[in-house]
Amino acid sequence: MENFLVVVAAFIGLLGFAGALITYLYIKSLKAGEGKMLDYARYIRSGAFVFLRIEYAYIMVFALVVAIILSFAIKPLVGIAYITGAFLSLLAGFVGMSAATLANVRTTYTAYKTKDAGRTLSVAFKGGSVMGITVASLGLLGVAFWLWLTKDPAVLSGFGMGASSVALFARVGGGIYTKAADVGADLVGKVEAGIPEDDPRNPAVIADNVGDNVGDTAGMGADLYESYVGSMVATIAIALAASFALSHNSLAFASLPVILAAWGLISSLIGVFSIDVFKRFDPQTALRNSTILAAILFIIGAAFINQFTVGYLGTFVAVVSGIVAGLFIGFESEYYTSKNPIKRIAESARFGPATVIINGVAVAFESVVLPFFTIALAVLIGYFSSEMWGAKGLGIYGVSLAAVGMLATIGIVMTTDSYGPIADNAGGIAEMSRLGEDVRKITDKLDALGNTTAAIGKGFAIGSAALAALALIVAYKETVGLETLDFSKVSSVVGAFIGASMPALISALTLNAVGRAANKMVDEVRRQFRELKLLEDDNAKPDYDKCIDIVTKAAIREMIVPGVSAVIAPILVGLLLGTEALGFFLGASLLVGALIAIFMANGGGAWDNAKKYIEEGHFGGKGSDAHKAAVVGDTVGDPFKDTTGPSMNILIKLMSIVSLVFGPLLHKYGGILLKFFGH
Repeated sequence: MENFLVVVAAFIGLLGFAGALITYLYIKSLKAGEGKMLDYARYIRSGAFVFLRIEYAYIMVFALVVAIILSFAIKPLVGIAYITGAFLSLLAGFVGMSAATLANVRTTYTAYKTKDAGRTLSVAFKGGSVMGITVASLGLLGVAFWLWLTKDPAVLSGFGMGASSVALFARVGGGIYTKAADVGADLVGKVEAGIPEDDPRNPAVIADNVGDNVGDTAGMGADLYESYVGSMVATIAIALAASFALSHNSLAFASLPVILAAWGLISSLIGVFSIDVFKRFDPQTALRNSTILAAILFIIGAAFINQFTVGYLGTFVAVVSGIVAGLFIGFESEYYTSKNPIKRIAESARFGPATVIINGVAVAFESVVLPFFTIALAVLIGYFSSEMWGAKGLGIYGVSLAAVGMLATIGIVMTTDSYGPIADNAGGIAEMSRLGEDVRKITDKLDALGNTTAAIGKGFAIGSAALAALALIVAYKETVGLETLDFSKVSSVVGAFIGASMPALISALTLNAVGRAANKMVDEVRRQFRELKLLEDDNAKPDYDKCIDIVTKAAIREMIVPGVSAVIAPILVGLLLGTEALGFFLGASLLVGALIAIFMANGGGAWDNAKKYIEEGHFGGKGSDAHKAAVVGDTVGDPFKDTTGPSMNILIKLMSIVSLVFGPLLHKYGGILLKFFGH
């Protein structure tokens, strides 16, 4: 019966992907616009695919090398599973970004022709749904296929590792691109030249809009895809490795996360289509209502699925704790990036950039506390509910189920997140095409709503990353046969310190990368303003391609070291210090990485929305000294929230799943230094 249900889940994944493709064709069939709208949309789409083709070429070379190593070091099927994980992740990014670069101009045109916020919202949302449903469908399809074909945790972990390694490259590369372009456009255009954000005279404006797609659509999609896959893989690995010392068939526990994910996909699809109903009442709350509806439907269905599959109340409570925790973390992120905290930052802008930075950092640190308590509570509920209302030994499985629950409705969560860049691009195209204030008013409202949904999406990404990484660490512990982790051992202490340093290292690498690329962009934009007389001559045309070329080359070059470091570091620690030290390495990196992720994501979002709050007319409005100070804060926050912060989510999961895949080898051959010193 379990095998049959897993096959059904894979079939649902296929149907979901078919539905995403049908939606893609629907978006493509809509009128794309007219005049300058089409020209700017073509620039954006062309620039996005130039970057994606080069990035994917580098990623596939890396993936092929790793697949060959896995095939010989472990077994061929693990290498094949790794390639499929990488390929499906890249495919999801390609399809989602293709839809986003079609939907942006169609959203603009709908606003221009109809002046109807509800209809405009629907176009942008359905464009985002292609990414959301594709991520959920392909992730489910891949995991279900490998679970059906082989019950081997090593093979499933190989699939998850493929998704994770691609995600880090995509997130870091896309994040460097988008923020280097954004900083160049803002510092020279808005601050120095005093022109609007999406003024077509700014040569970085197209690169900035391209960045929204490659960073916030393709990059975010890869991020949530690998969290989604990682949570299922970890739960399956724990089920198959531990078996909980129960008399039940462990396959029932292994299949439960896949069946839950299938129902989550169906719930997400219903949520996506409900937008046409909710927008009639209030477009501003439609996205949230669709997300909540999908969550409610999932919880109702999960009760029946859980009872039919494993029959324990505790495992159902664990699933619910995950999805409720995800919603809470999302709303907590929304509060710190759109409510009173941003008003405090905006007010401090009256006294200059220094106070903006100080208050923003304070808000960022404050925003870490509630999500950490929420994650801790989800872990406690997942563990003790499964132990008390399940069976002894089921607690750790319950924790991993909480991660599955948090991401079960990833289809709608990713849809609302992917909607944001589409709305942002739509506003940019409206500004560049000089469509008038009435159109820009609609796109600005949708863009502001997109900023809120982006904060919620980042909250889900961070919370799920922490729970998924924890589940992967537990799966690693089970795989290598560690009964306990003893912190009194010197090797464990050393492993923990090295692990804690990894998020700091990757943060430094990515922030430096954005800084170097941004410097080149600033120089290029200043050169074009000066030499091409862009501000003085109405007939002068910016060289958009030059700016796109600068950030493309910089992003590709800079993404390599962080991506490779995250794969090599845990293997080296395991080889030199042993598997127990590696366990502490992973635990320390999880805690520090999650802290940095929340700090940077919420801090960056708060600076961004504080600037927008001033632009609405508060504390002097646009062009005031307070506005200029807030732009500086936003510029600092941009790489925080869109490059370095999100890369932490992937880092902690990638290092955990690499350890899980190579765990048996490290258990056999690891601890070289300890053996050398006679320990």
